[in-house]
Amino acid sequence: MNEIIFPKSVKKGDKIAIISPAGAVEEQQLEKGLLMIEQKGFEPVLGEHLYTQFSHGYNYAGTEKERISDLNWAFNDEDISAIWTSRGGYGCQHLLGHLQLSKFKRNPKWYIGYSDNTVIQSFLLKNNFASINGQTIKTSSFGVTDESYDFIFNILQGKKPRYYLESNLLNKTGRVDGQLIGGNLALVYALLGSPYSFDFKDKILFIEEIGEKYYALDRMLISLELAGVFRKIKGLIIGGMINMGDEKDNKNYEESFDDFSNQIISERIKKYNFPTLFGFPNGHILDNKPLIIGANIKLVVEDKVKVIF
Repeated sequence: MNEIIFPKSVKKGDKIAIISPAGAVEEQQLEKGLLMIEQKGFEPVLGEHLYTQFSHGYNYAGTEKERISDLNWAFNDEDISAIWTSRGGYGCQHLLGHLQLSKFKRNPKWYIGYSDNTVIQSFLLKNNFASINGQTIKTSSFGVTDESYDFIFNILQGKKPRYYLESNLLNKTGRVDGQLIGGNLALVYALLGSPYSFDFKDKILFIEEIGEKYYALDRMLISLELAGVFRKIKGLIIGGMINMGDEKDNKNYEESFDDFSNQIISERIKKYNFPTLFGFPNGHILDNKPLIIGANIKLVVEDKVKVIF
């Protein structure tokens, strides 16, 4: 495995690019997040097409060309120290064949996002760069905790997280060290068989999901199994499973880990022996604690659960 490159820490006064690589956003949806960045001592720099609207079967934040332009600017502008996405949605896959890392490779920077941004994070990891799977600038309808944002700023400034969790009856016990990969399950699934798919061999896979029917969740899991993913990984972490099945309005943190979704996952992996953690606080949920994609972690699943970077 190639050595993973971790971007250098950001300093007070550094510039953070704010871009919309997928779905469209409106200015008022980012006001709180942009103010937070300023209050933390950093300077948000807005991408040219941050608030662009382009409707083409989905409300994108600009045409593919416009979104590619903003992302390549953020990657390669030497004045930018980190990149924070406004939201996910749909559209990041459009960009994959057009991304440029020429100057980025000389000056790597943290990329922050989750959901649809999973495909950009897989692309970065293919090029040996770590990224942050964490809350976007736009807070969703269920909100996000201040602590979740604080953890992101800690990572940006060089402090790696440690998480201590209660056990779950569905957990499979064990201890394992390995590189963390993954993100939103639908995007992990969508990349299978492509040059941009994660390398699953001897990795610890993280998955989370929102708004999928139970049969669709099962279909994605079956695809992973048929692709040999569960034979290759050595650990699995399951995050938020929200608005699943009948898509009822599960907006409370306590309802963010859908029991039947977790049961389906548990049944699909029961013949495998890797340590498995259910209910990690990351995903389309209130308590969205960041993970570092590409980092080596220690996963301890026992009476007490630890995820240590």
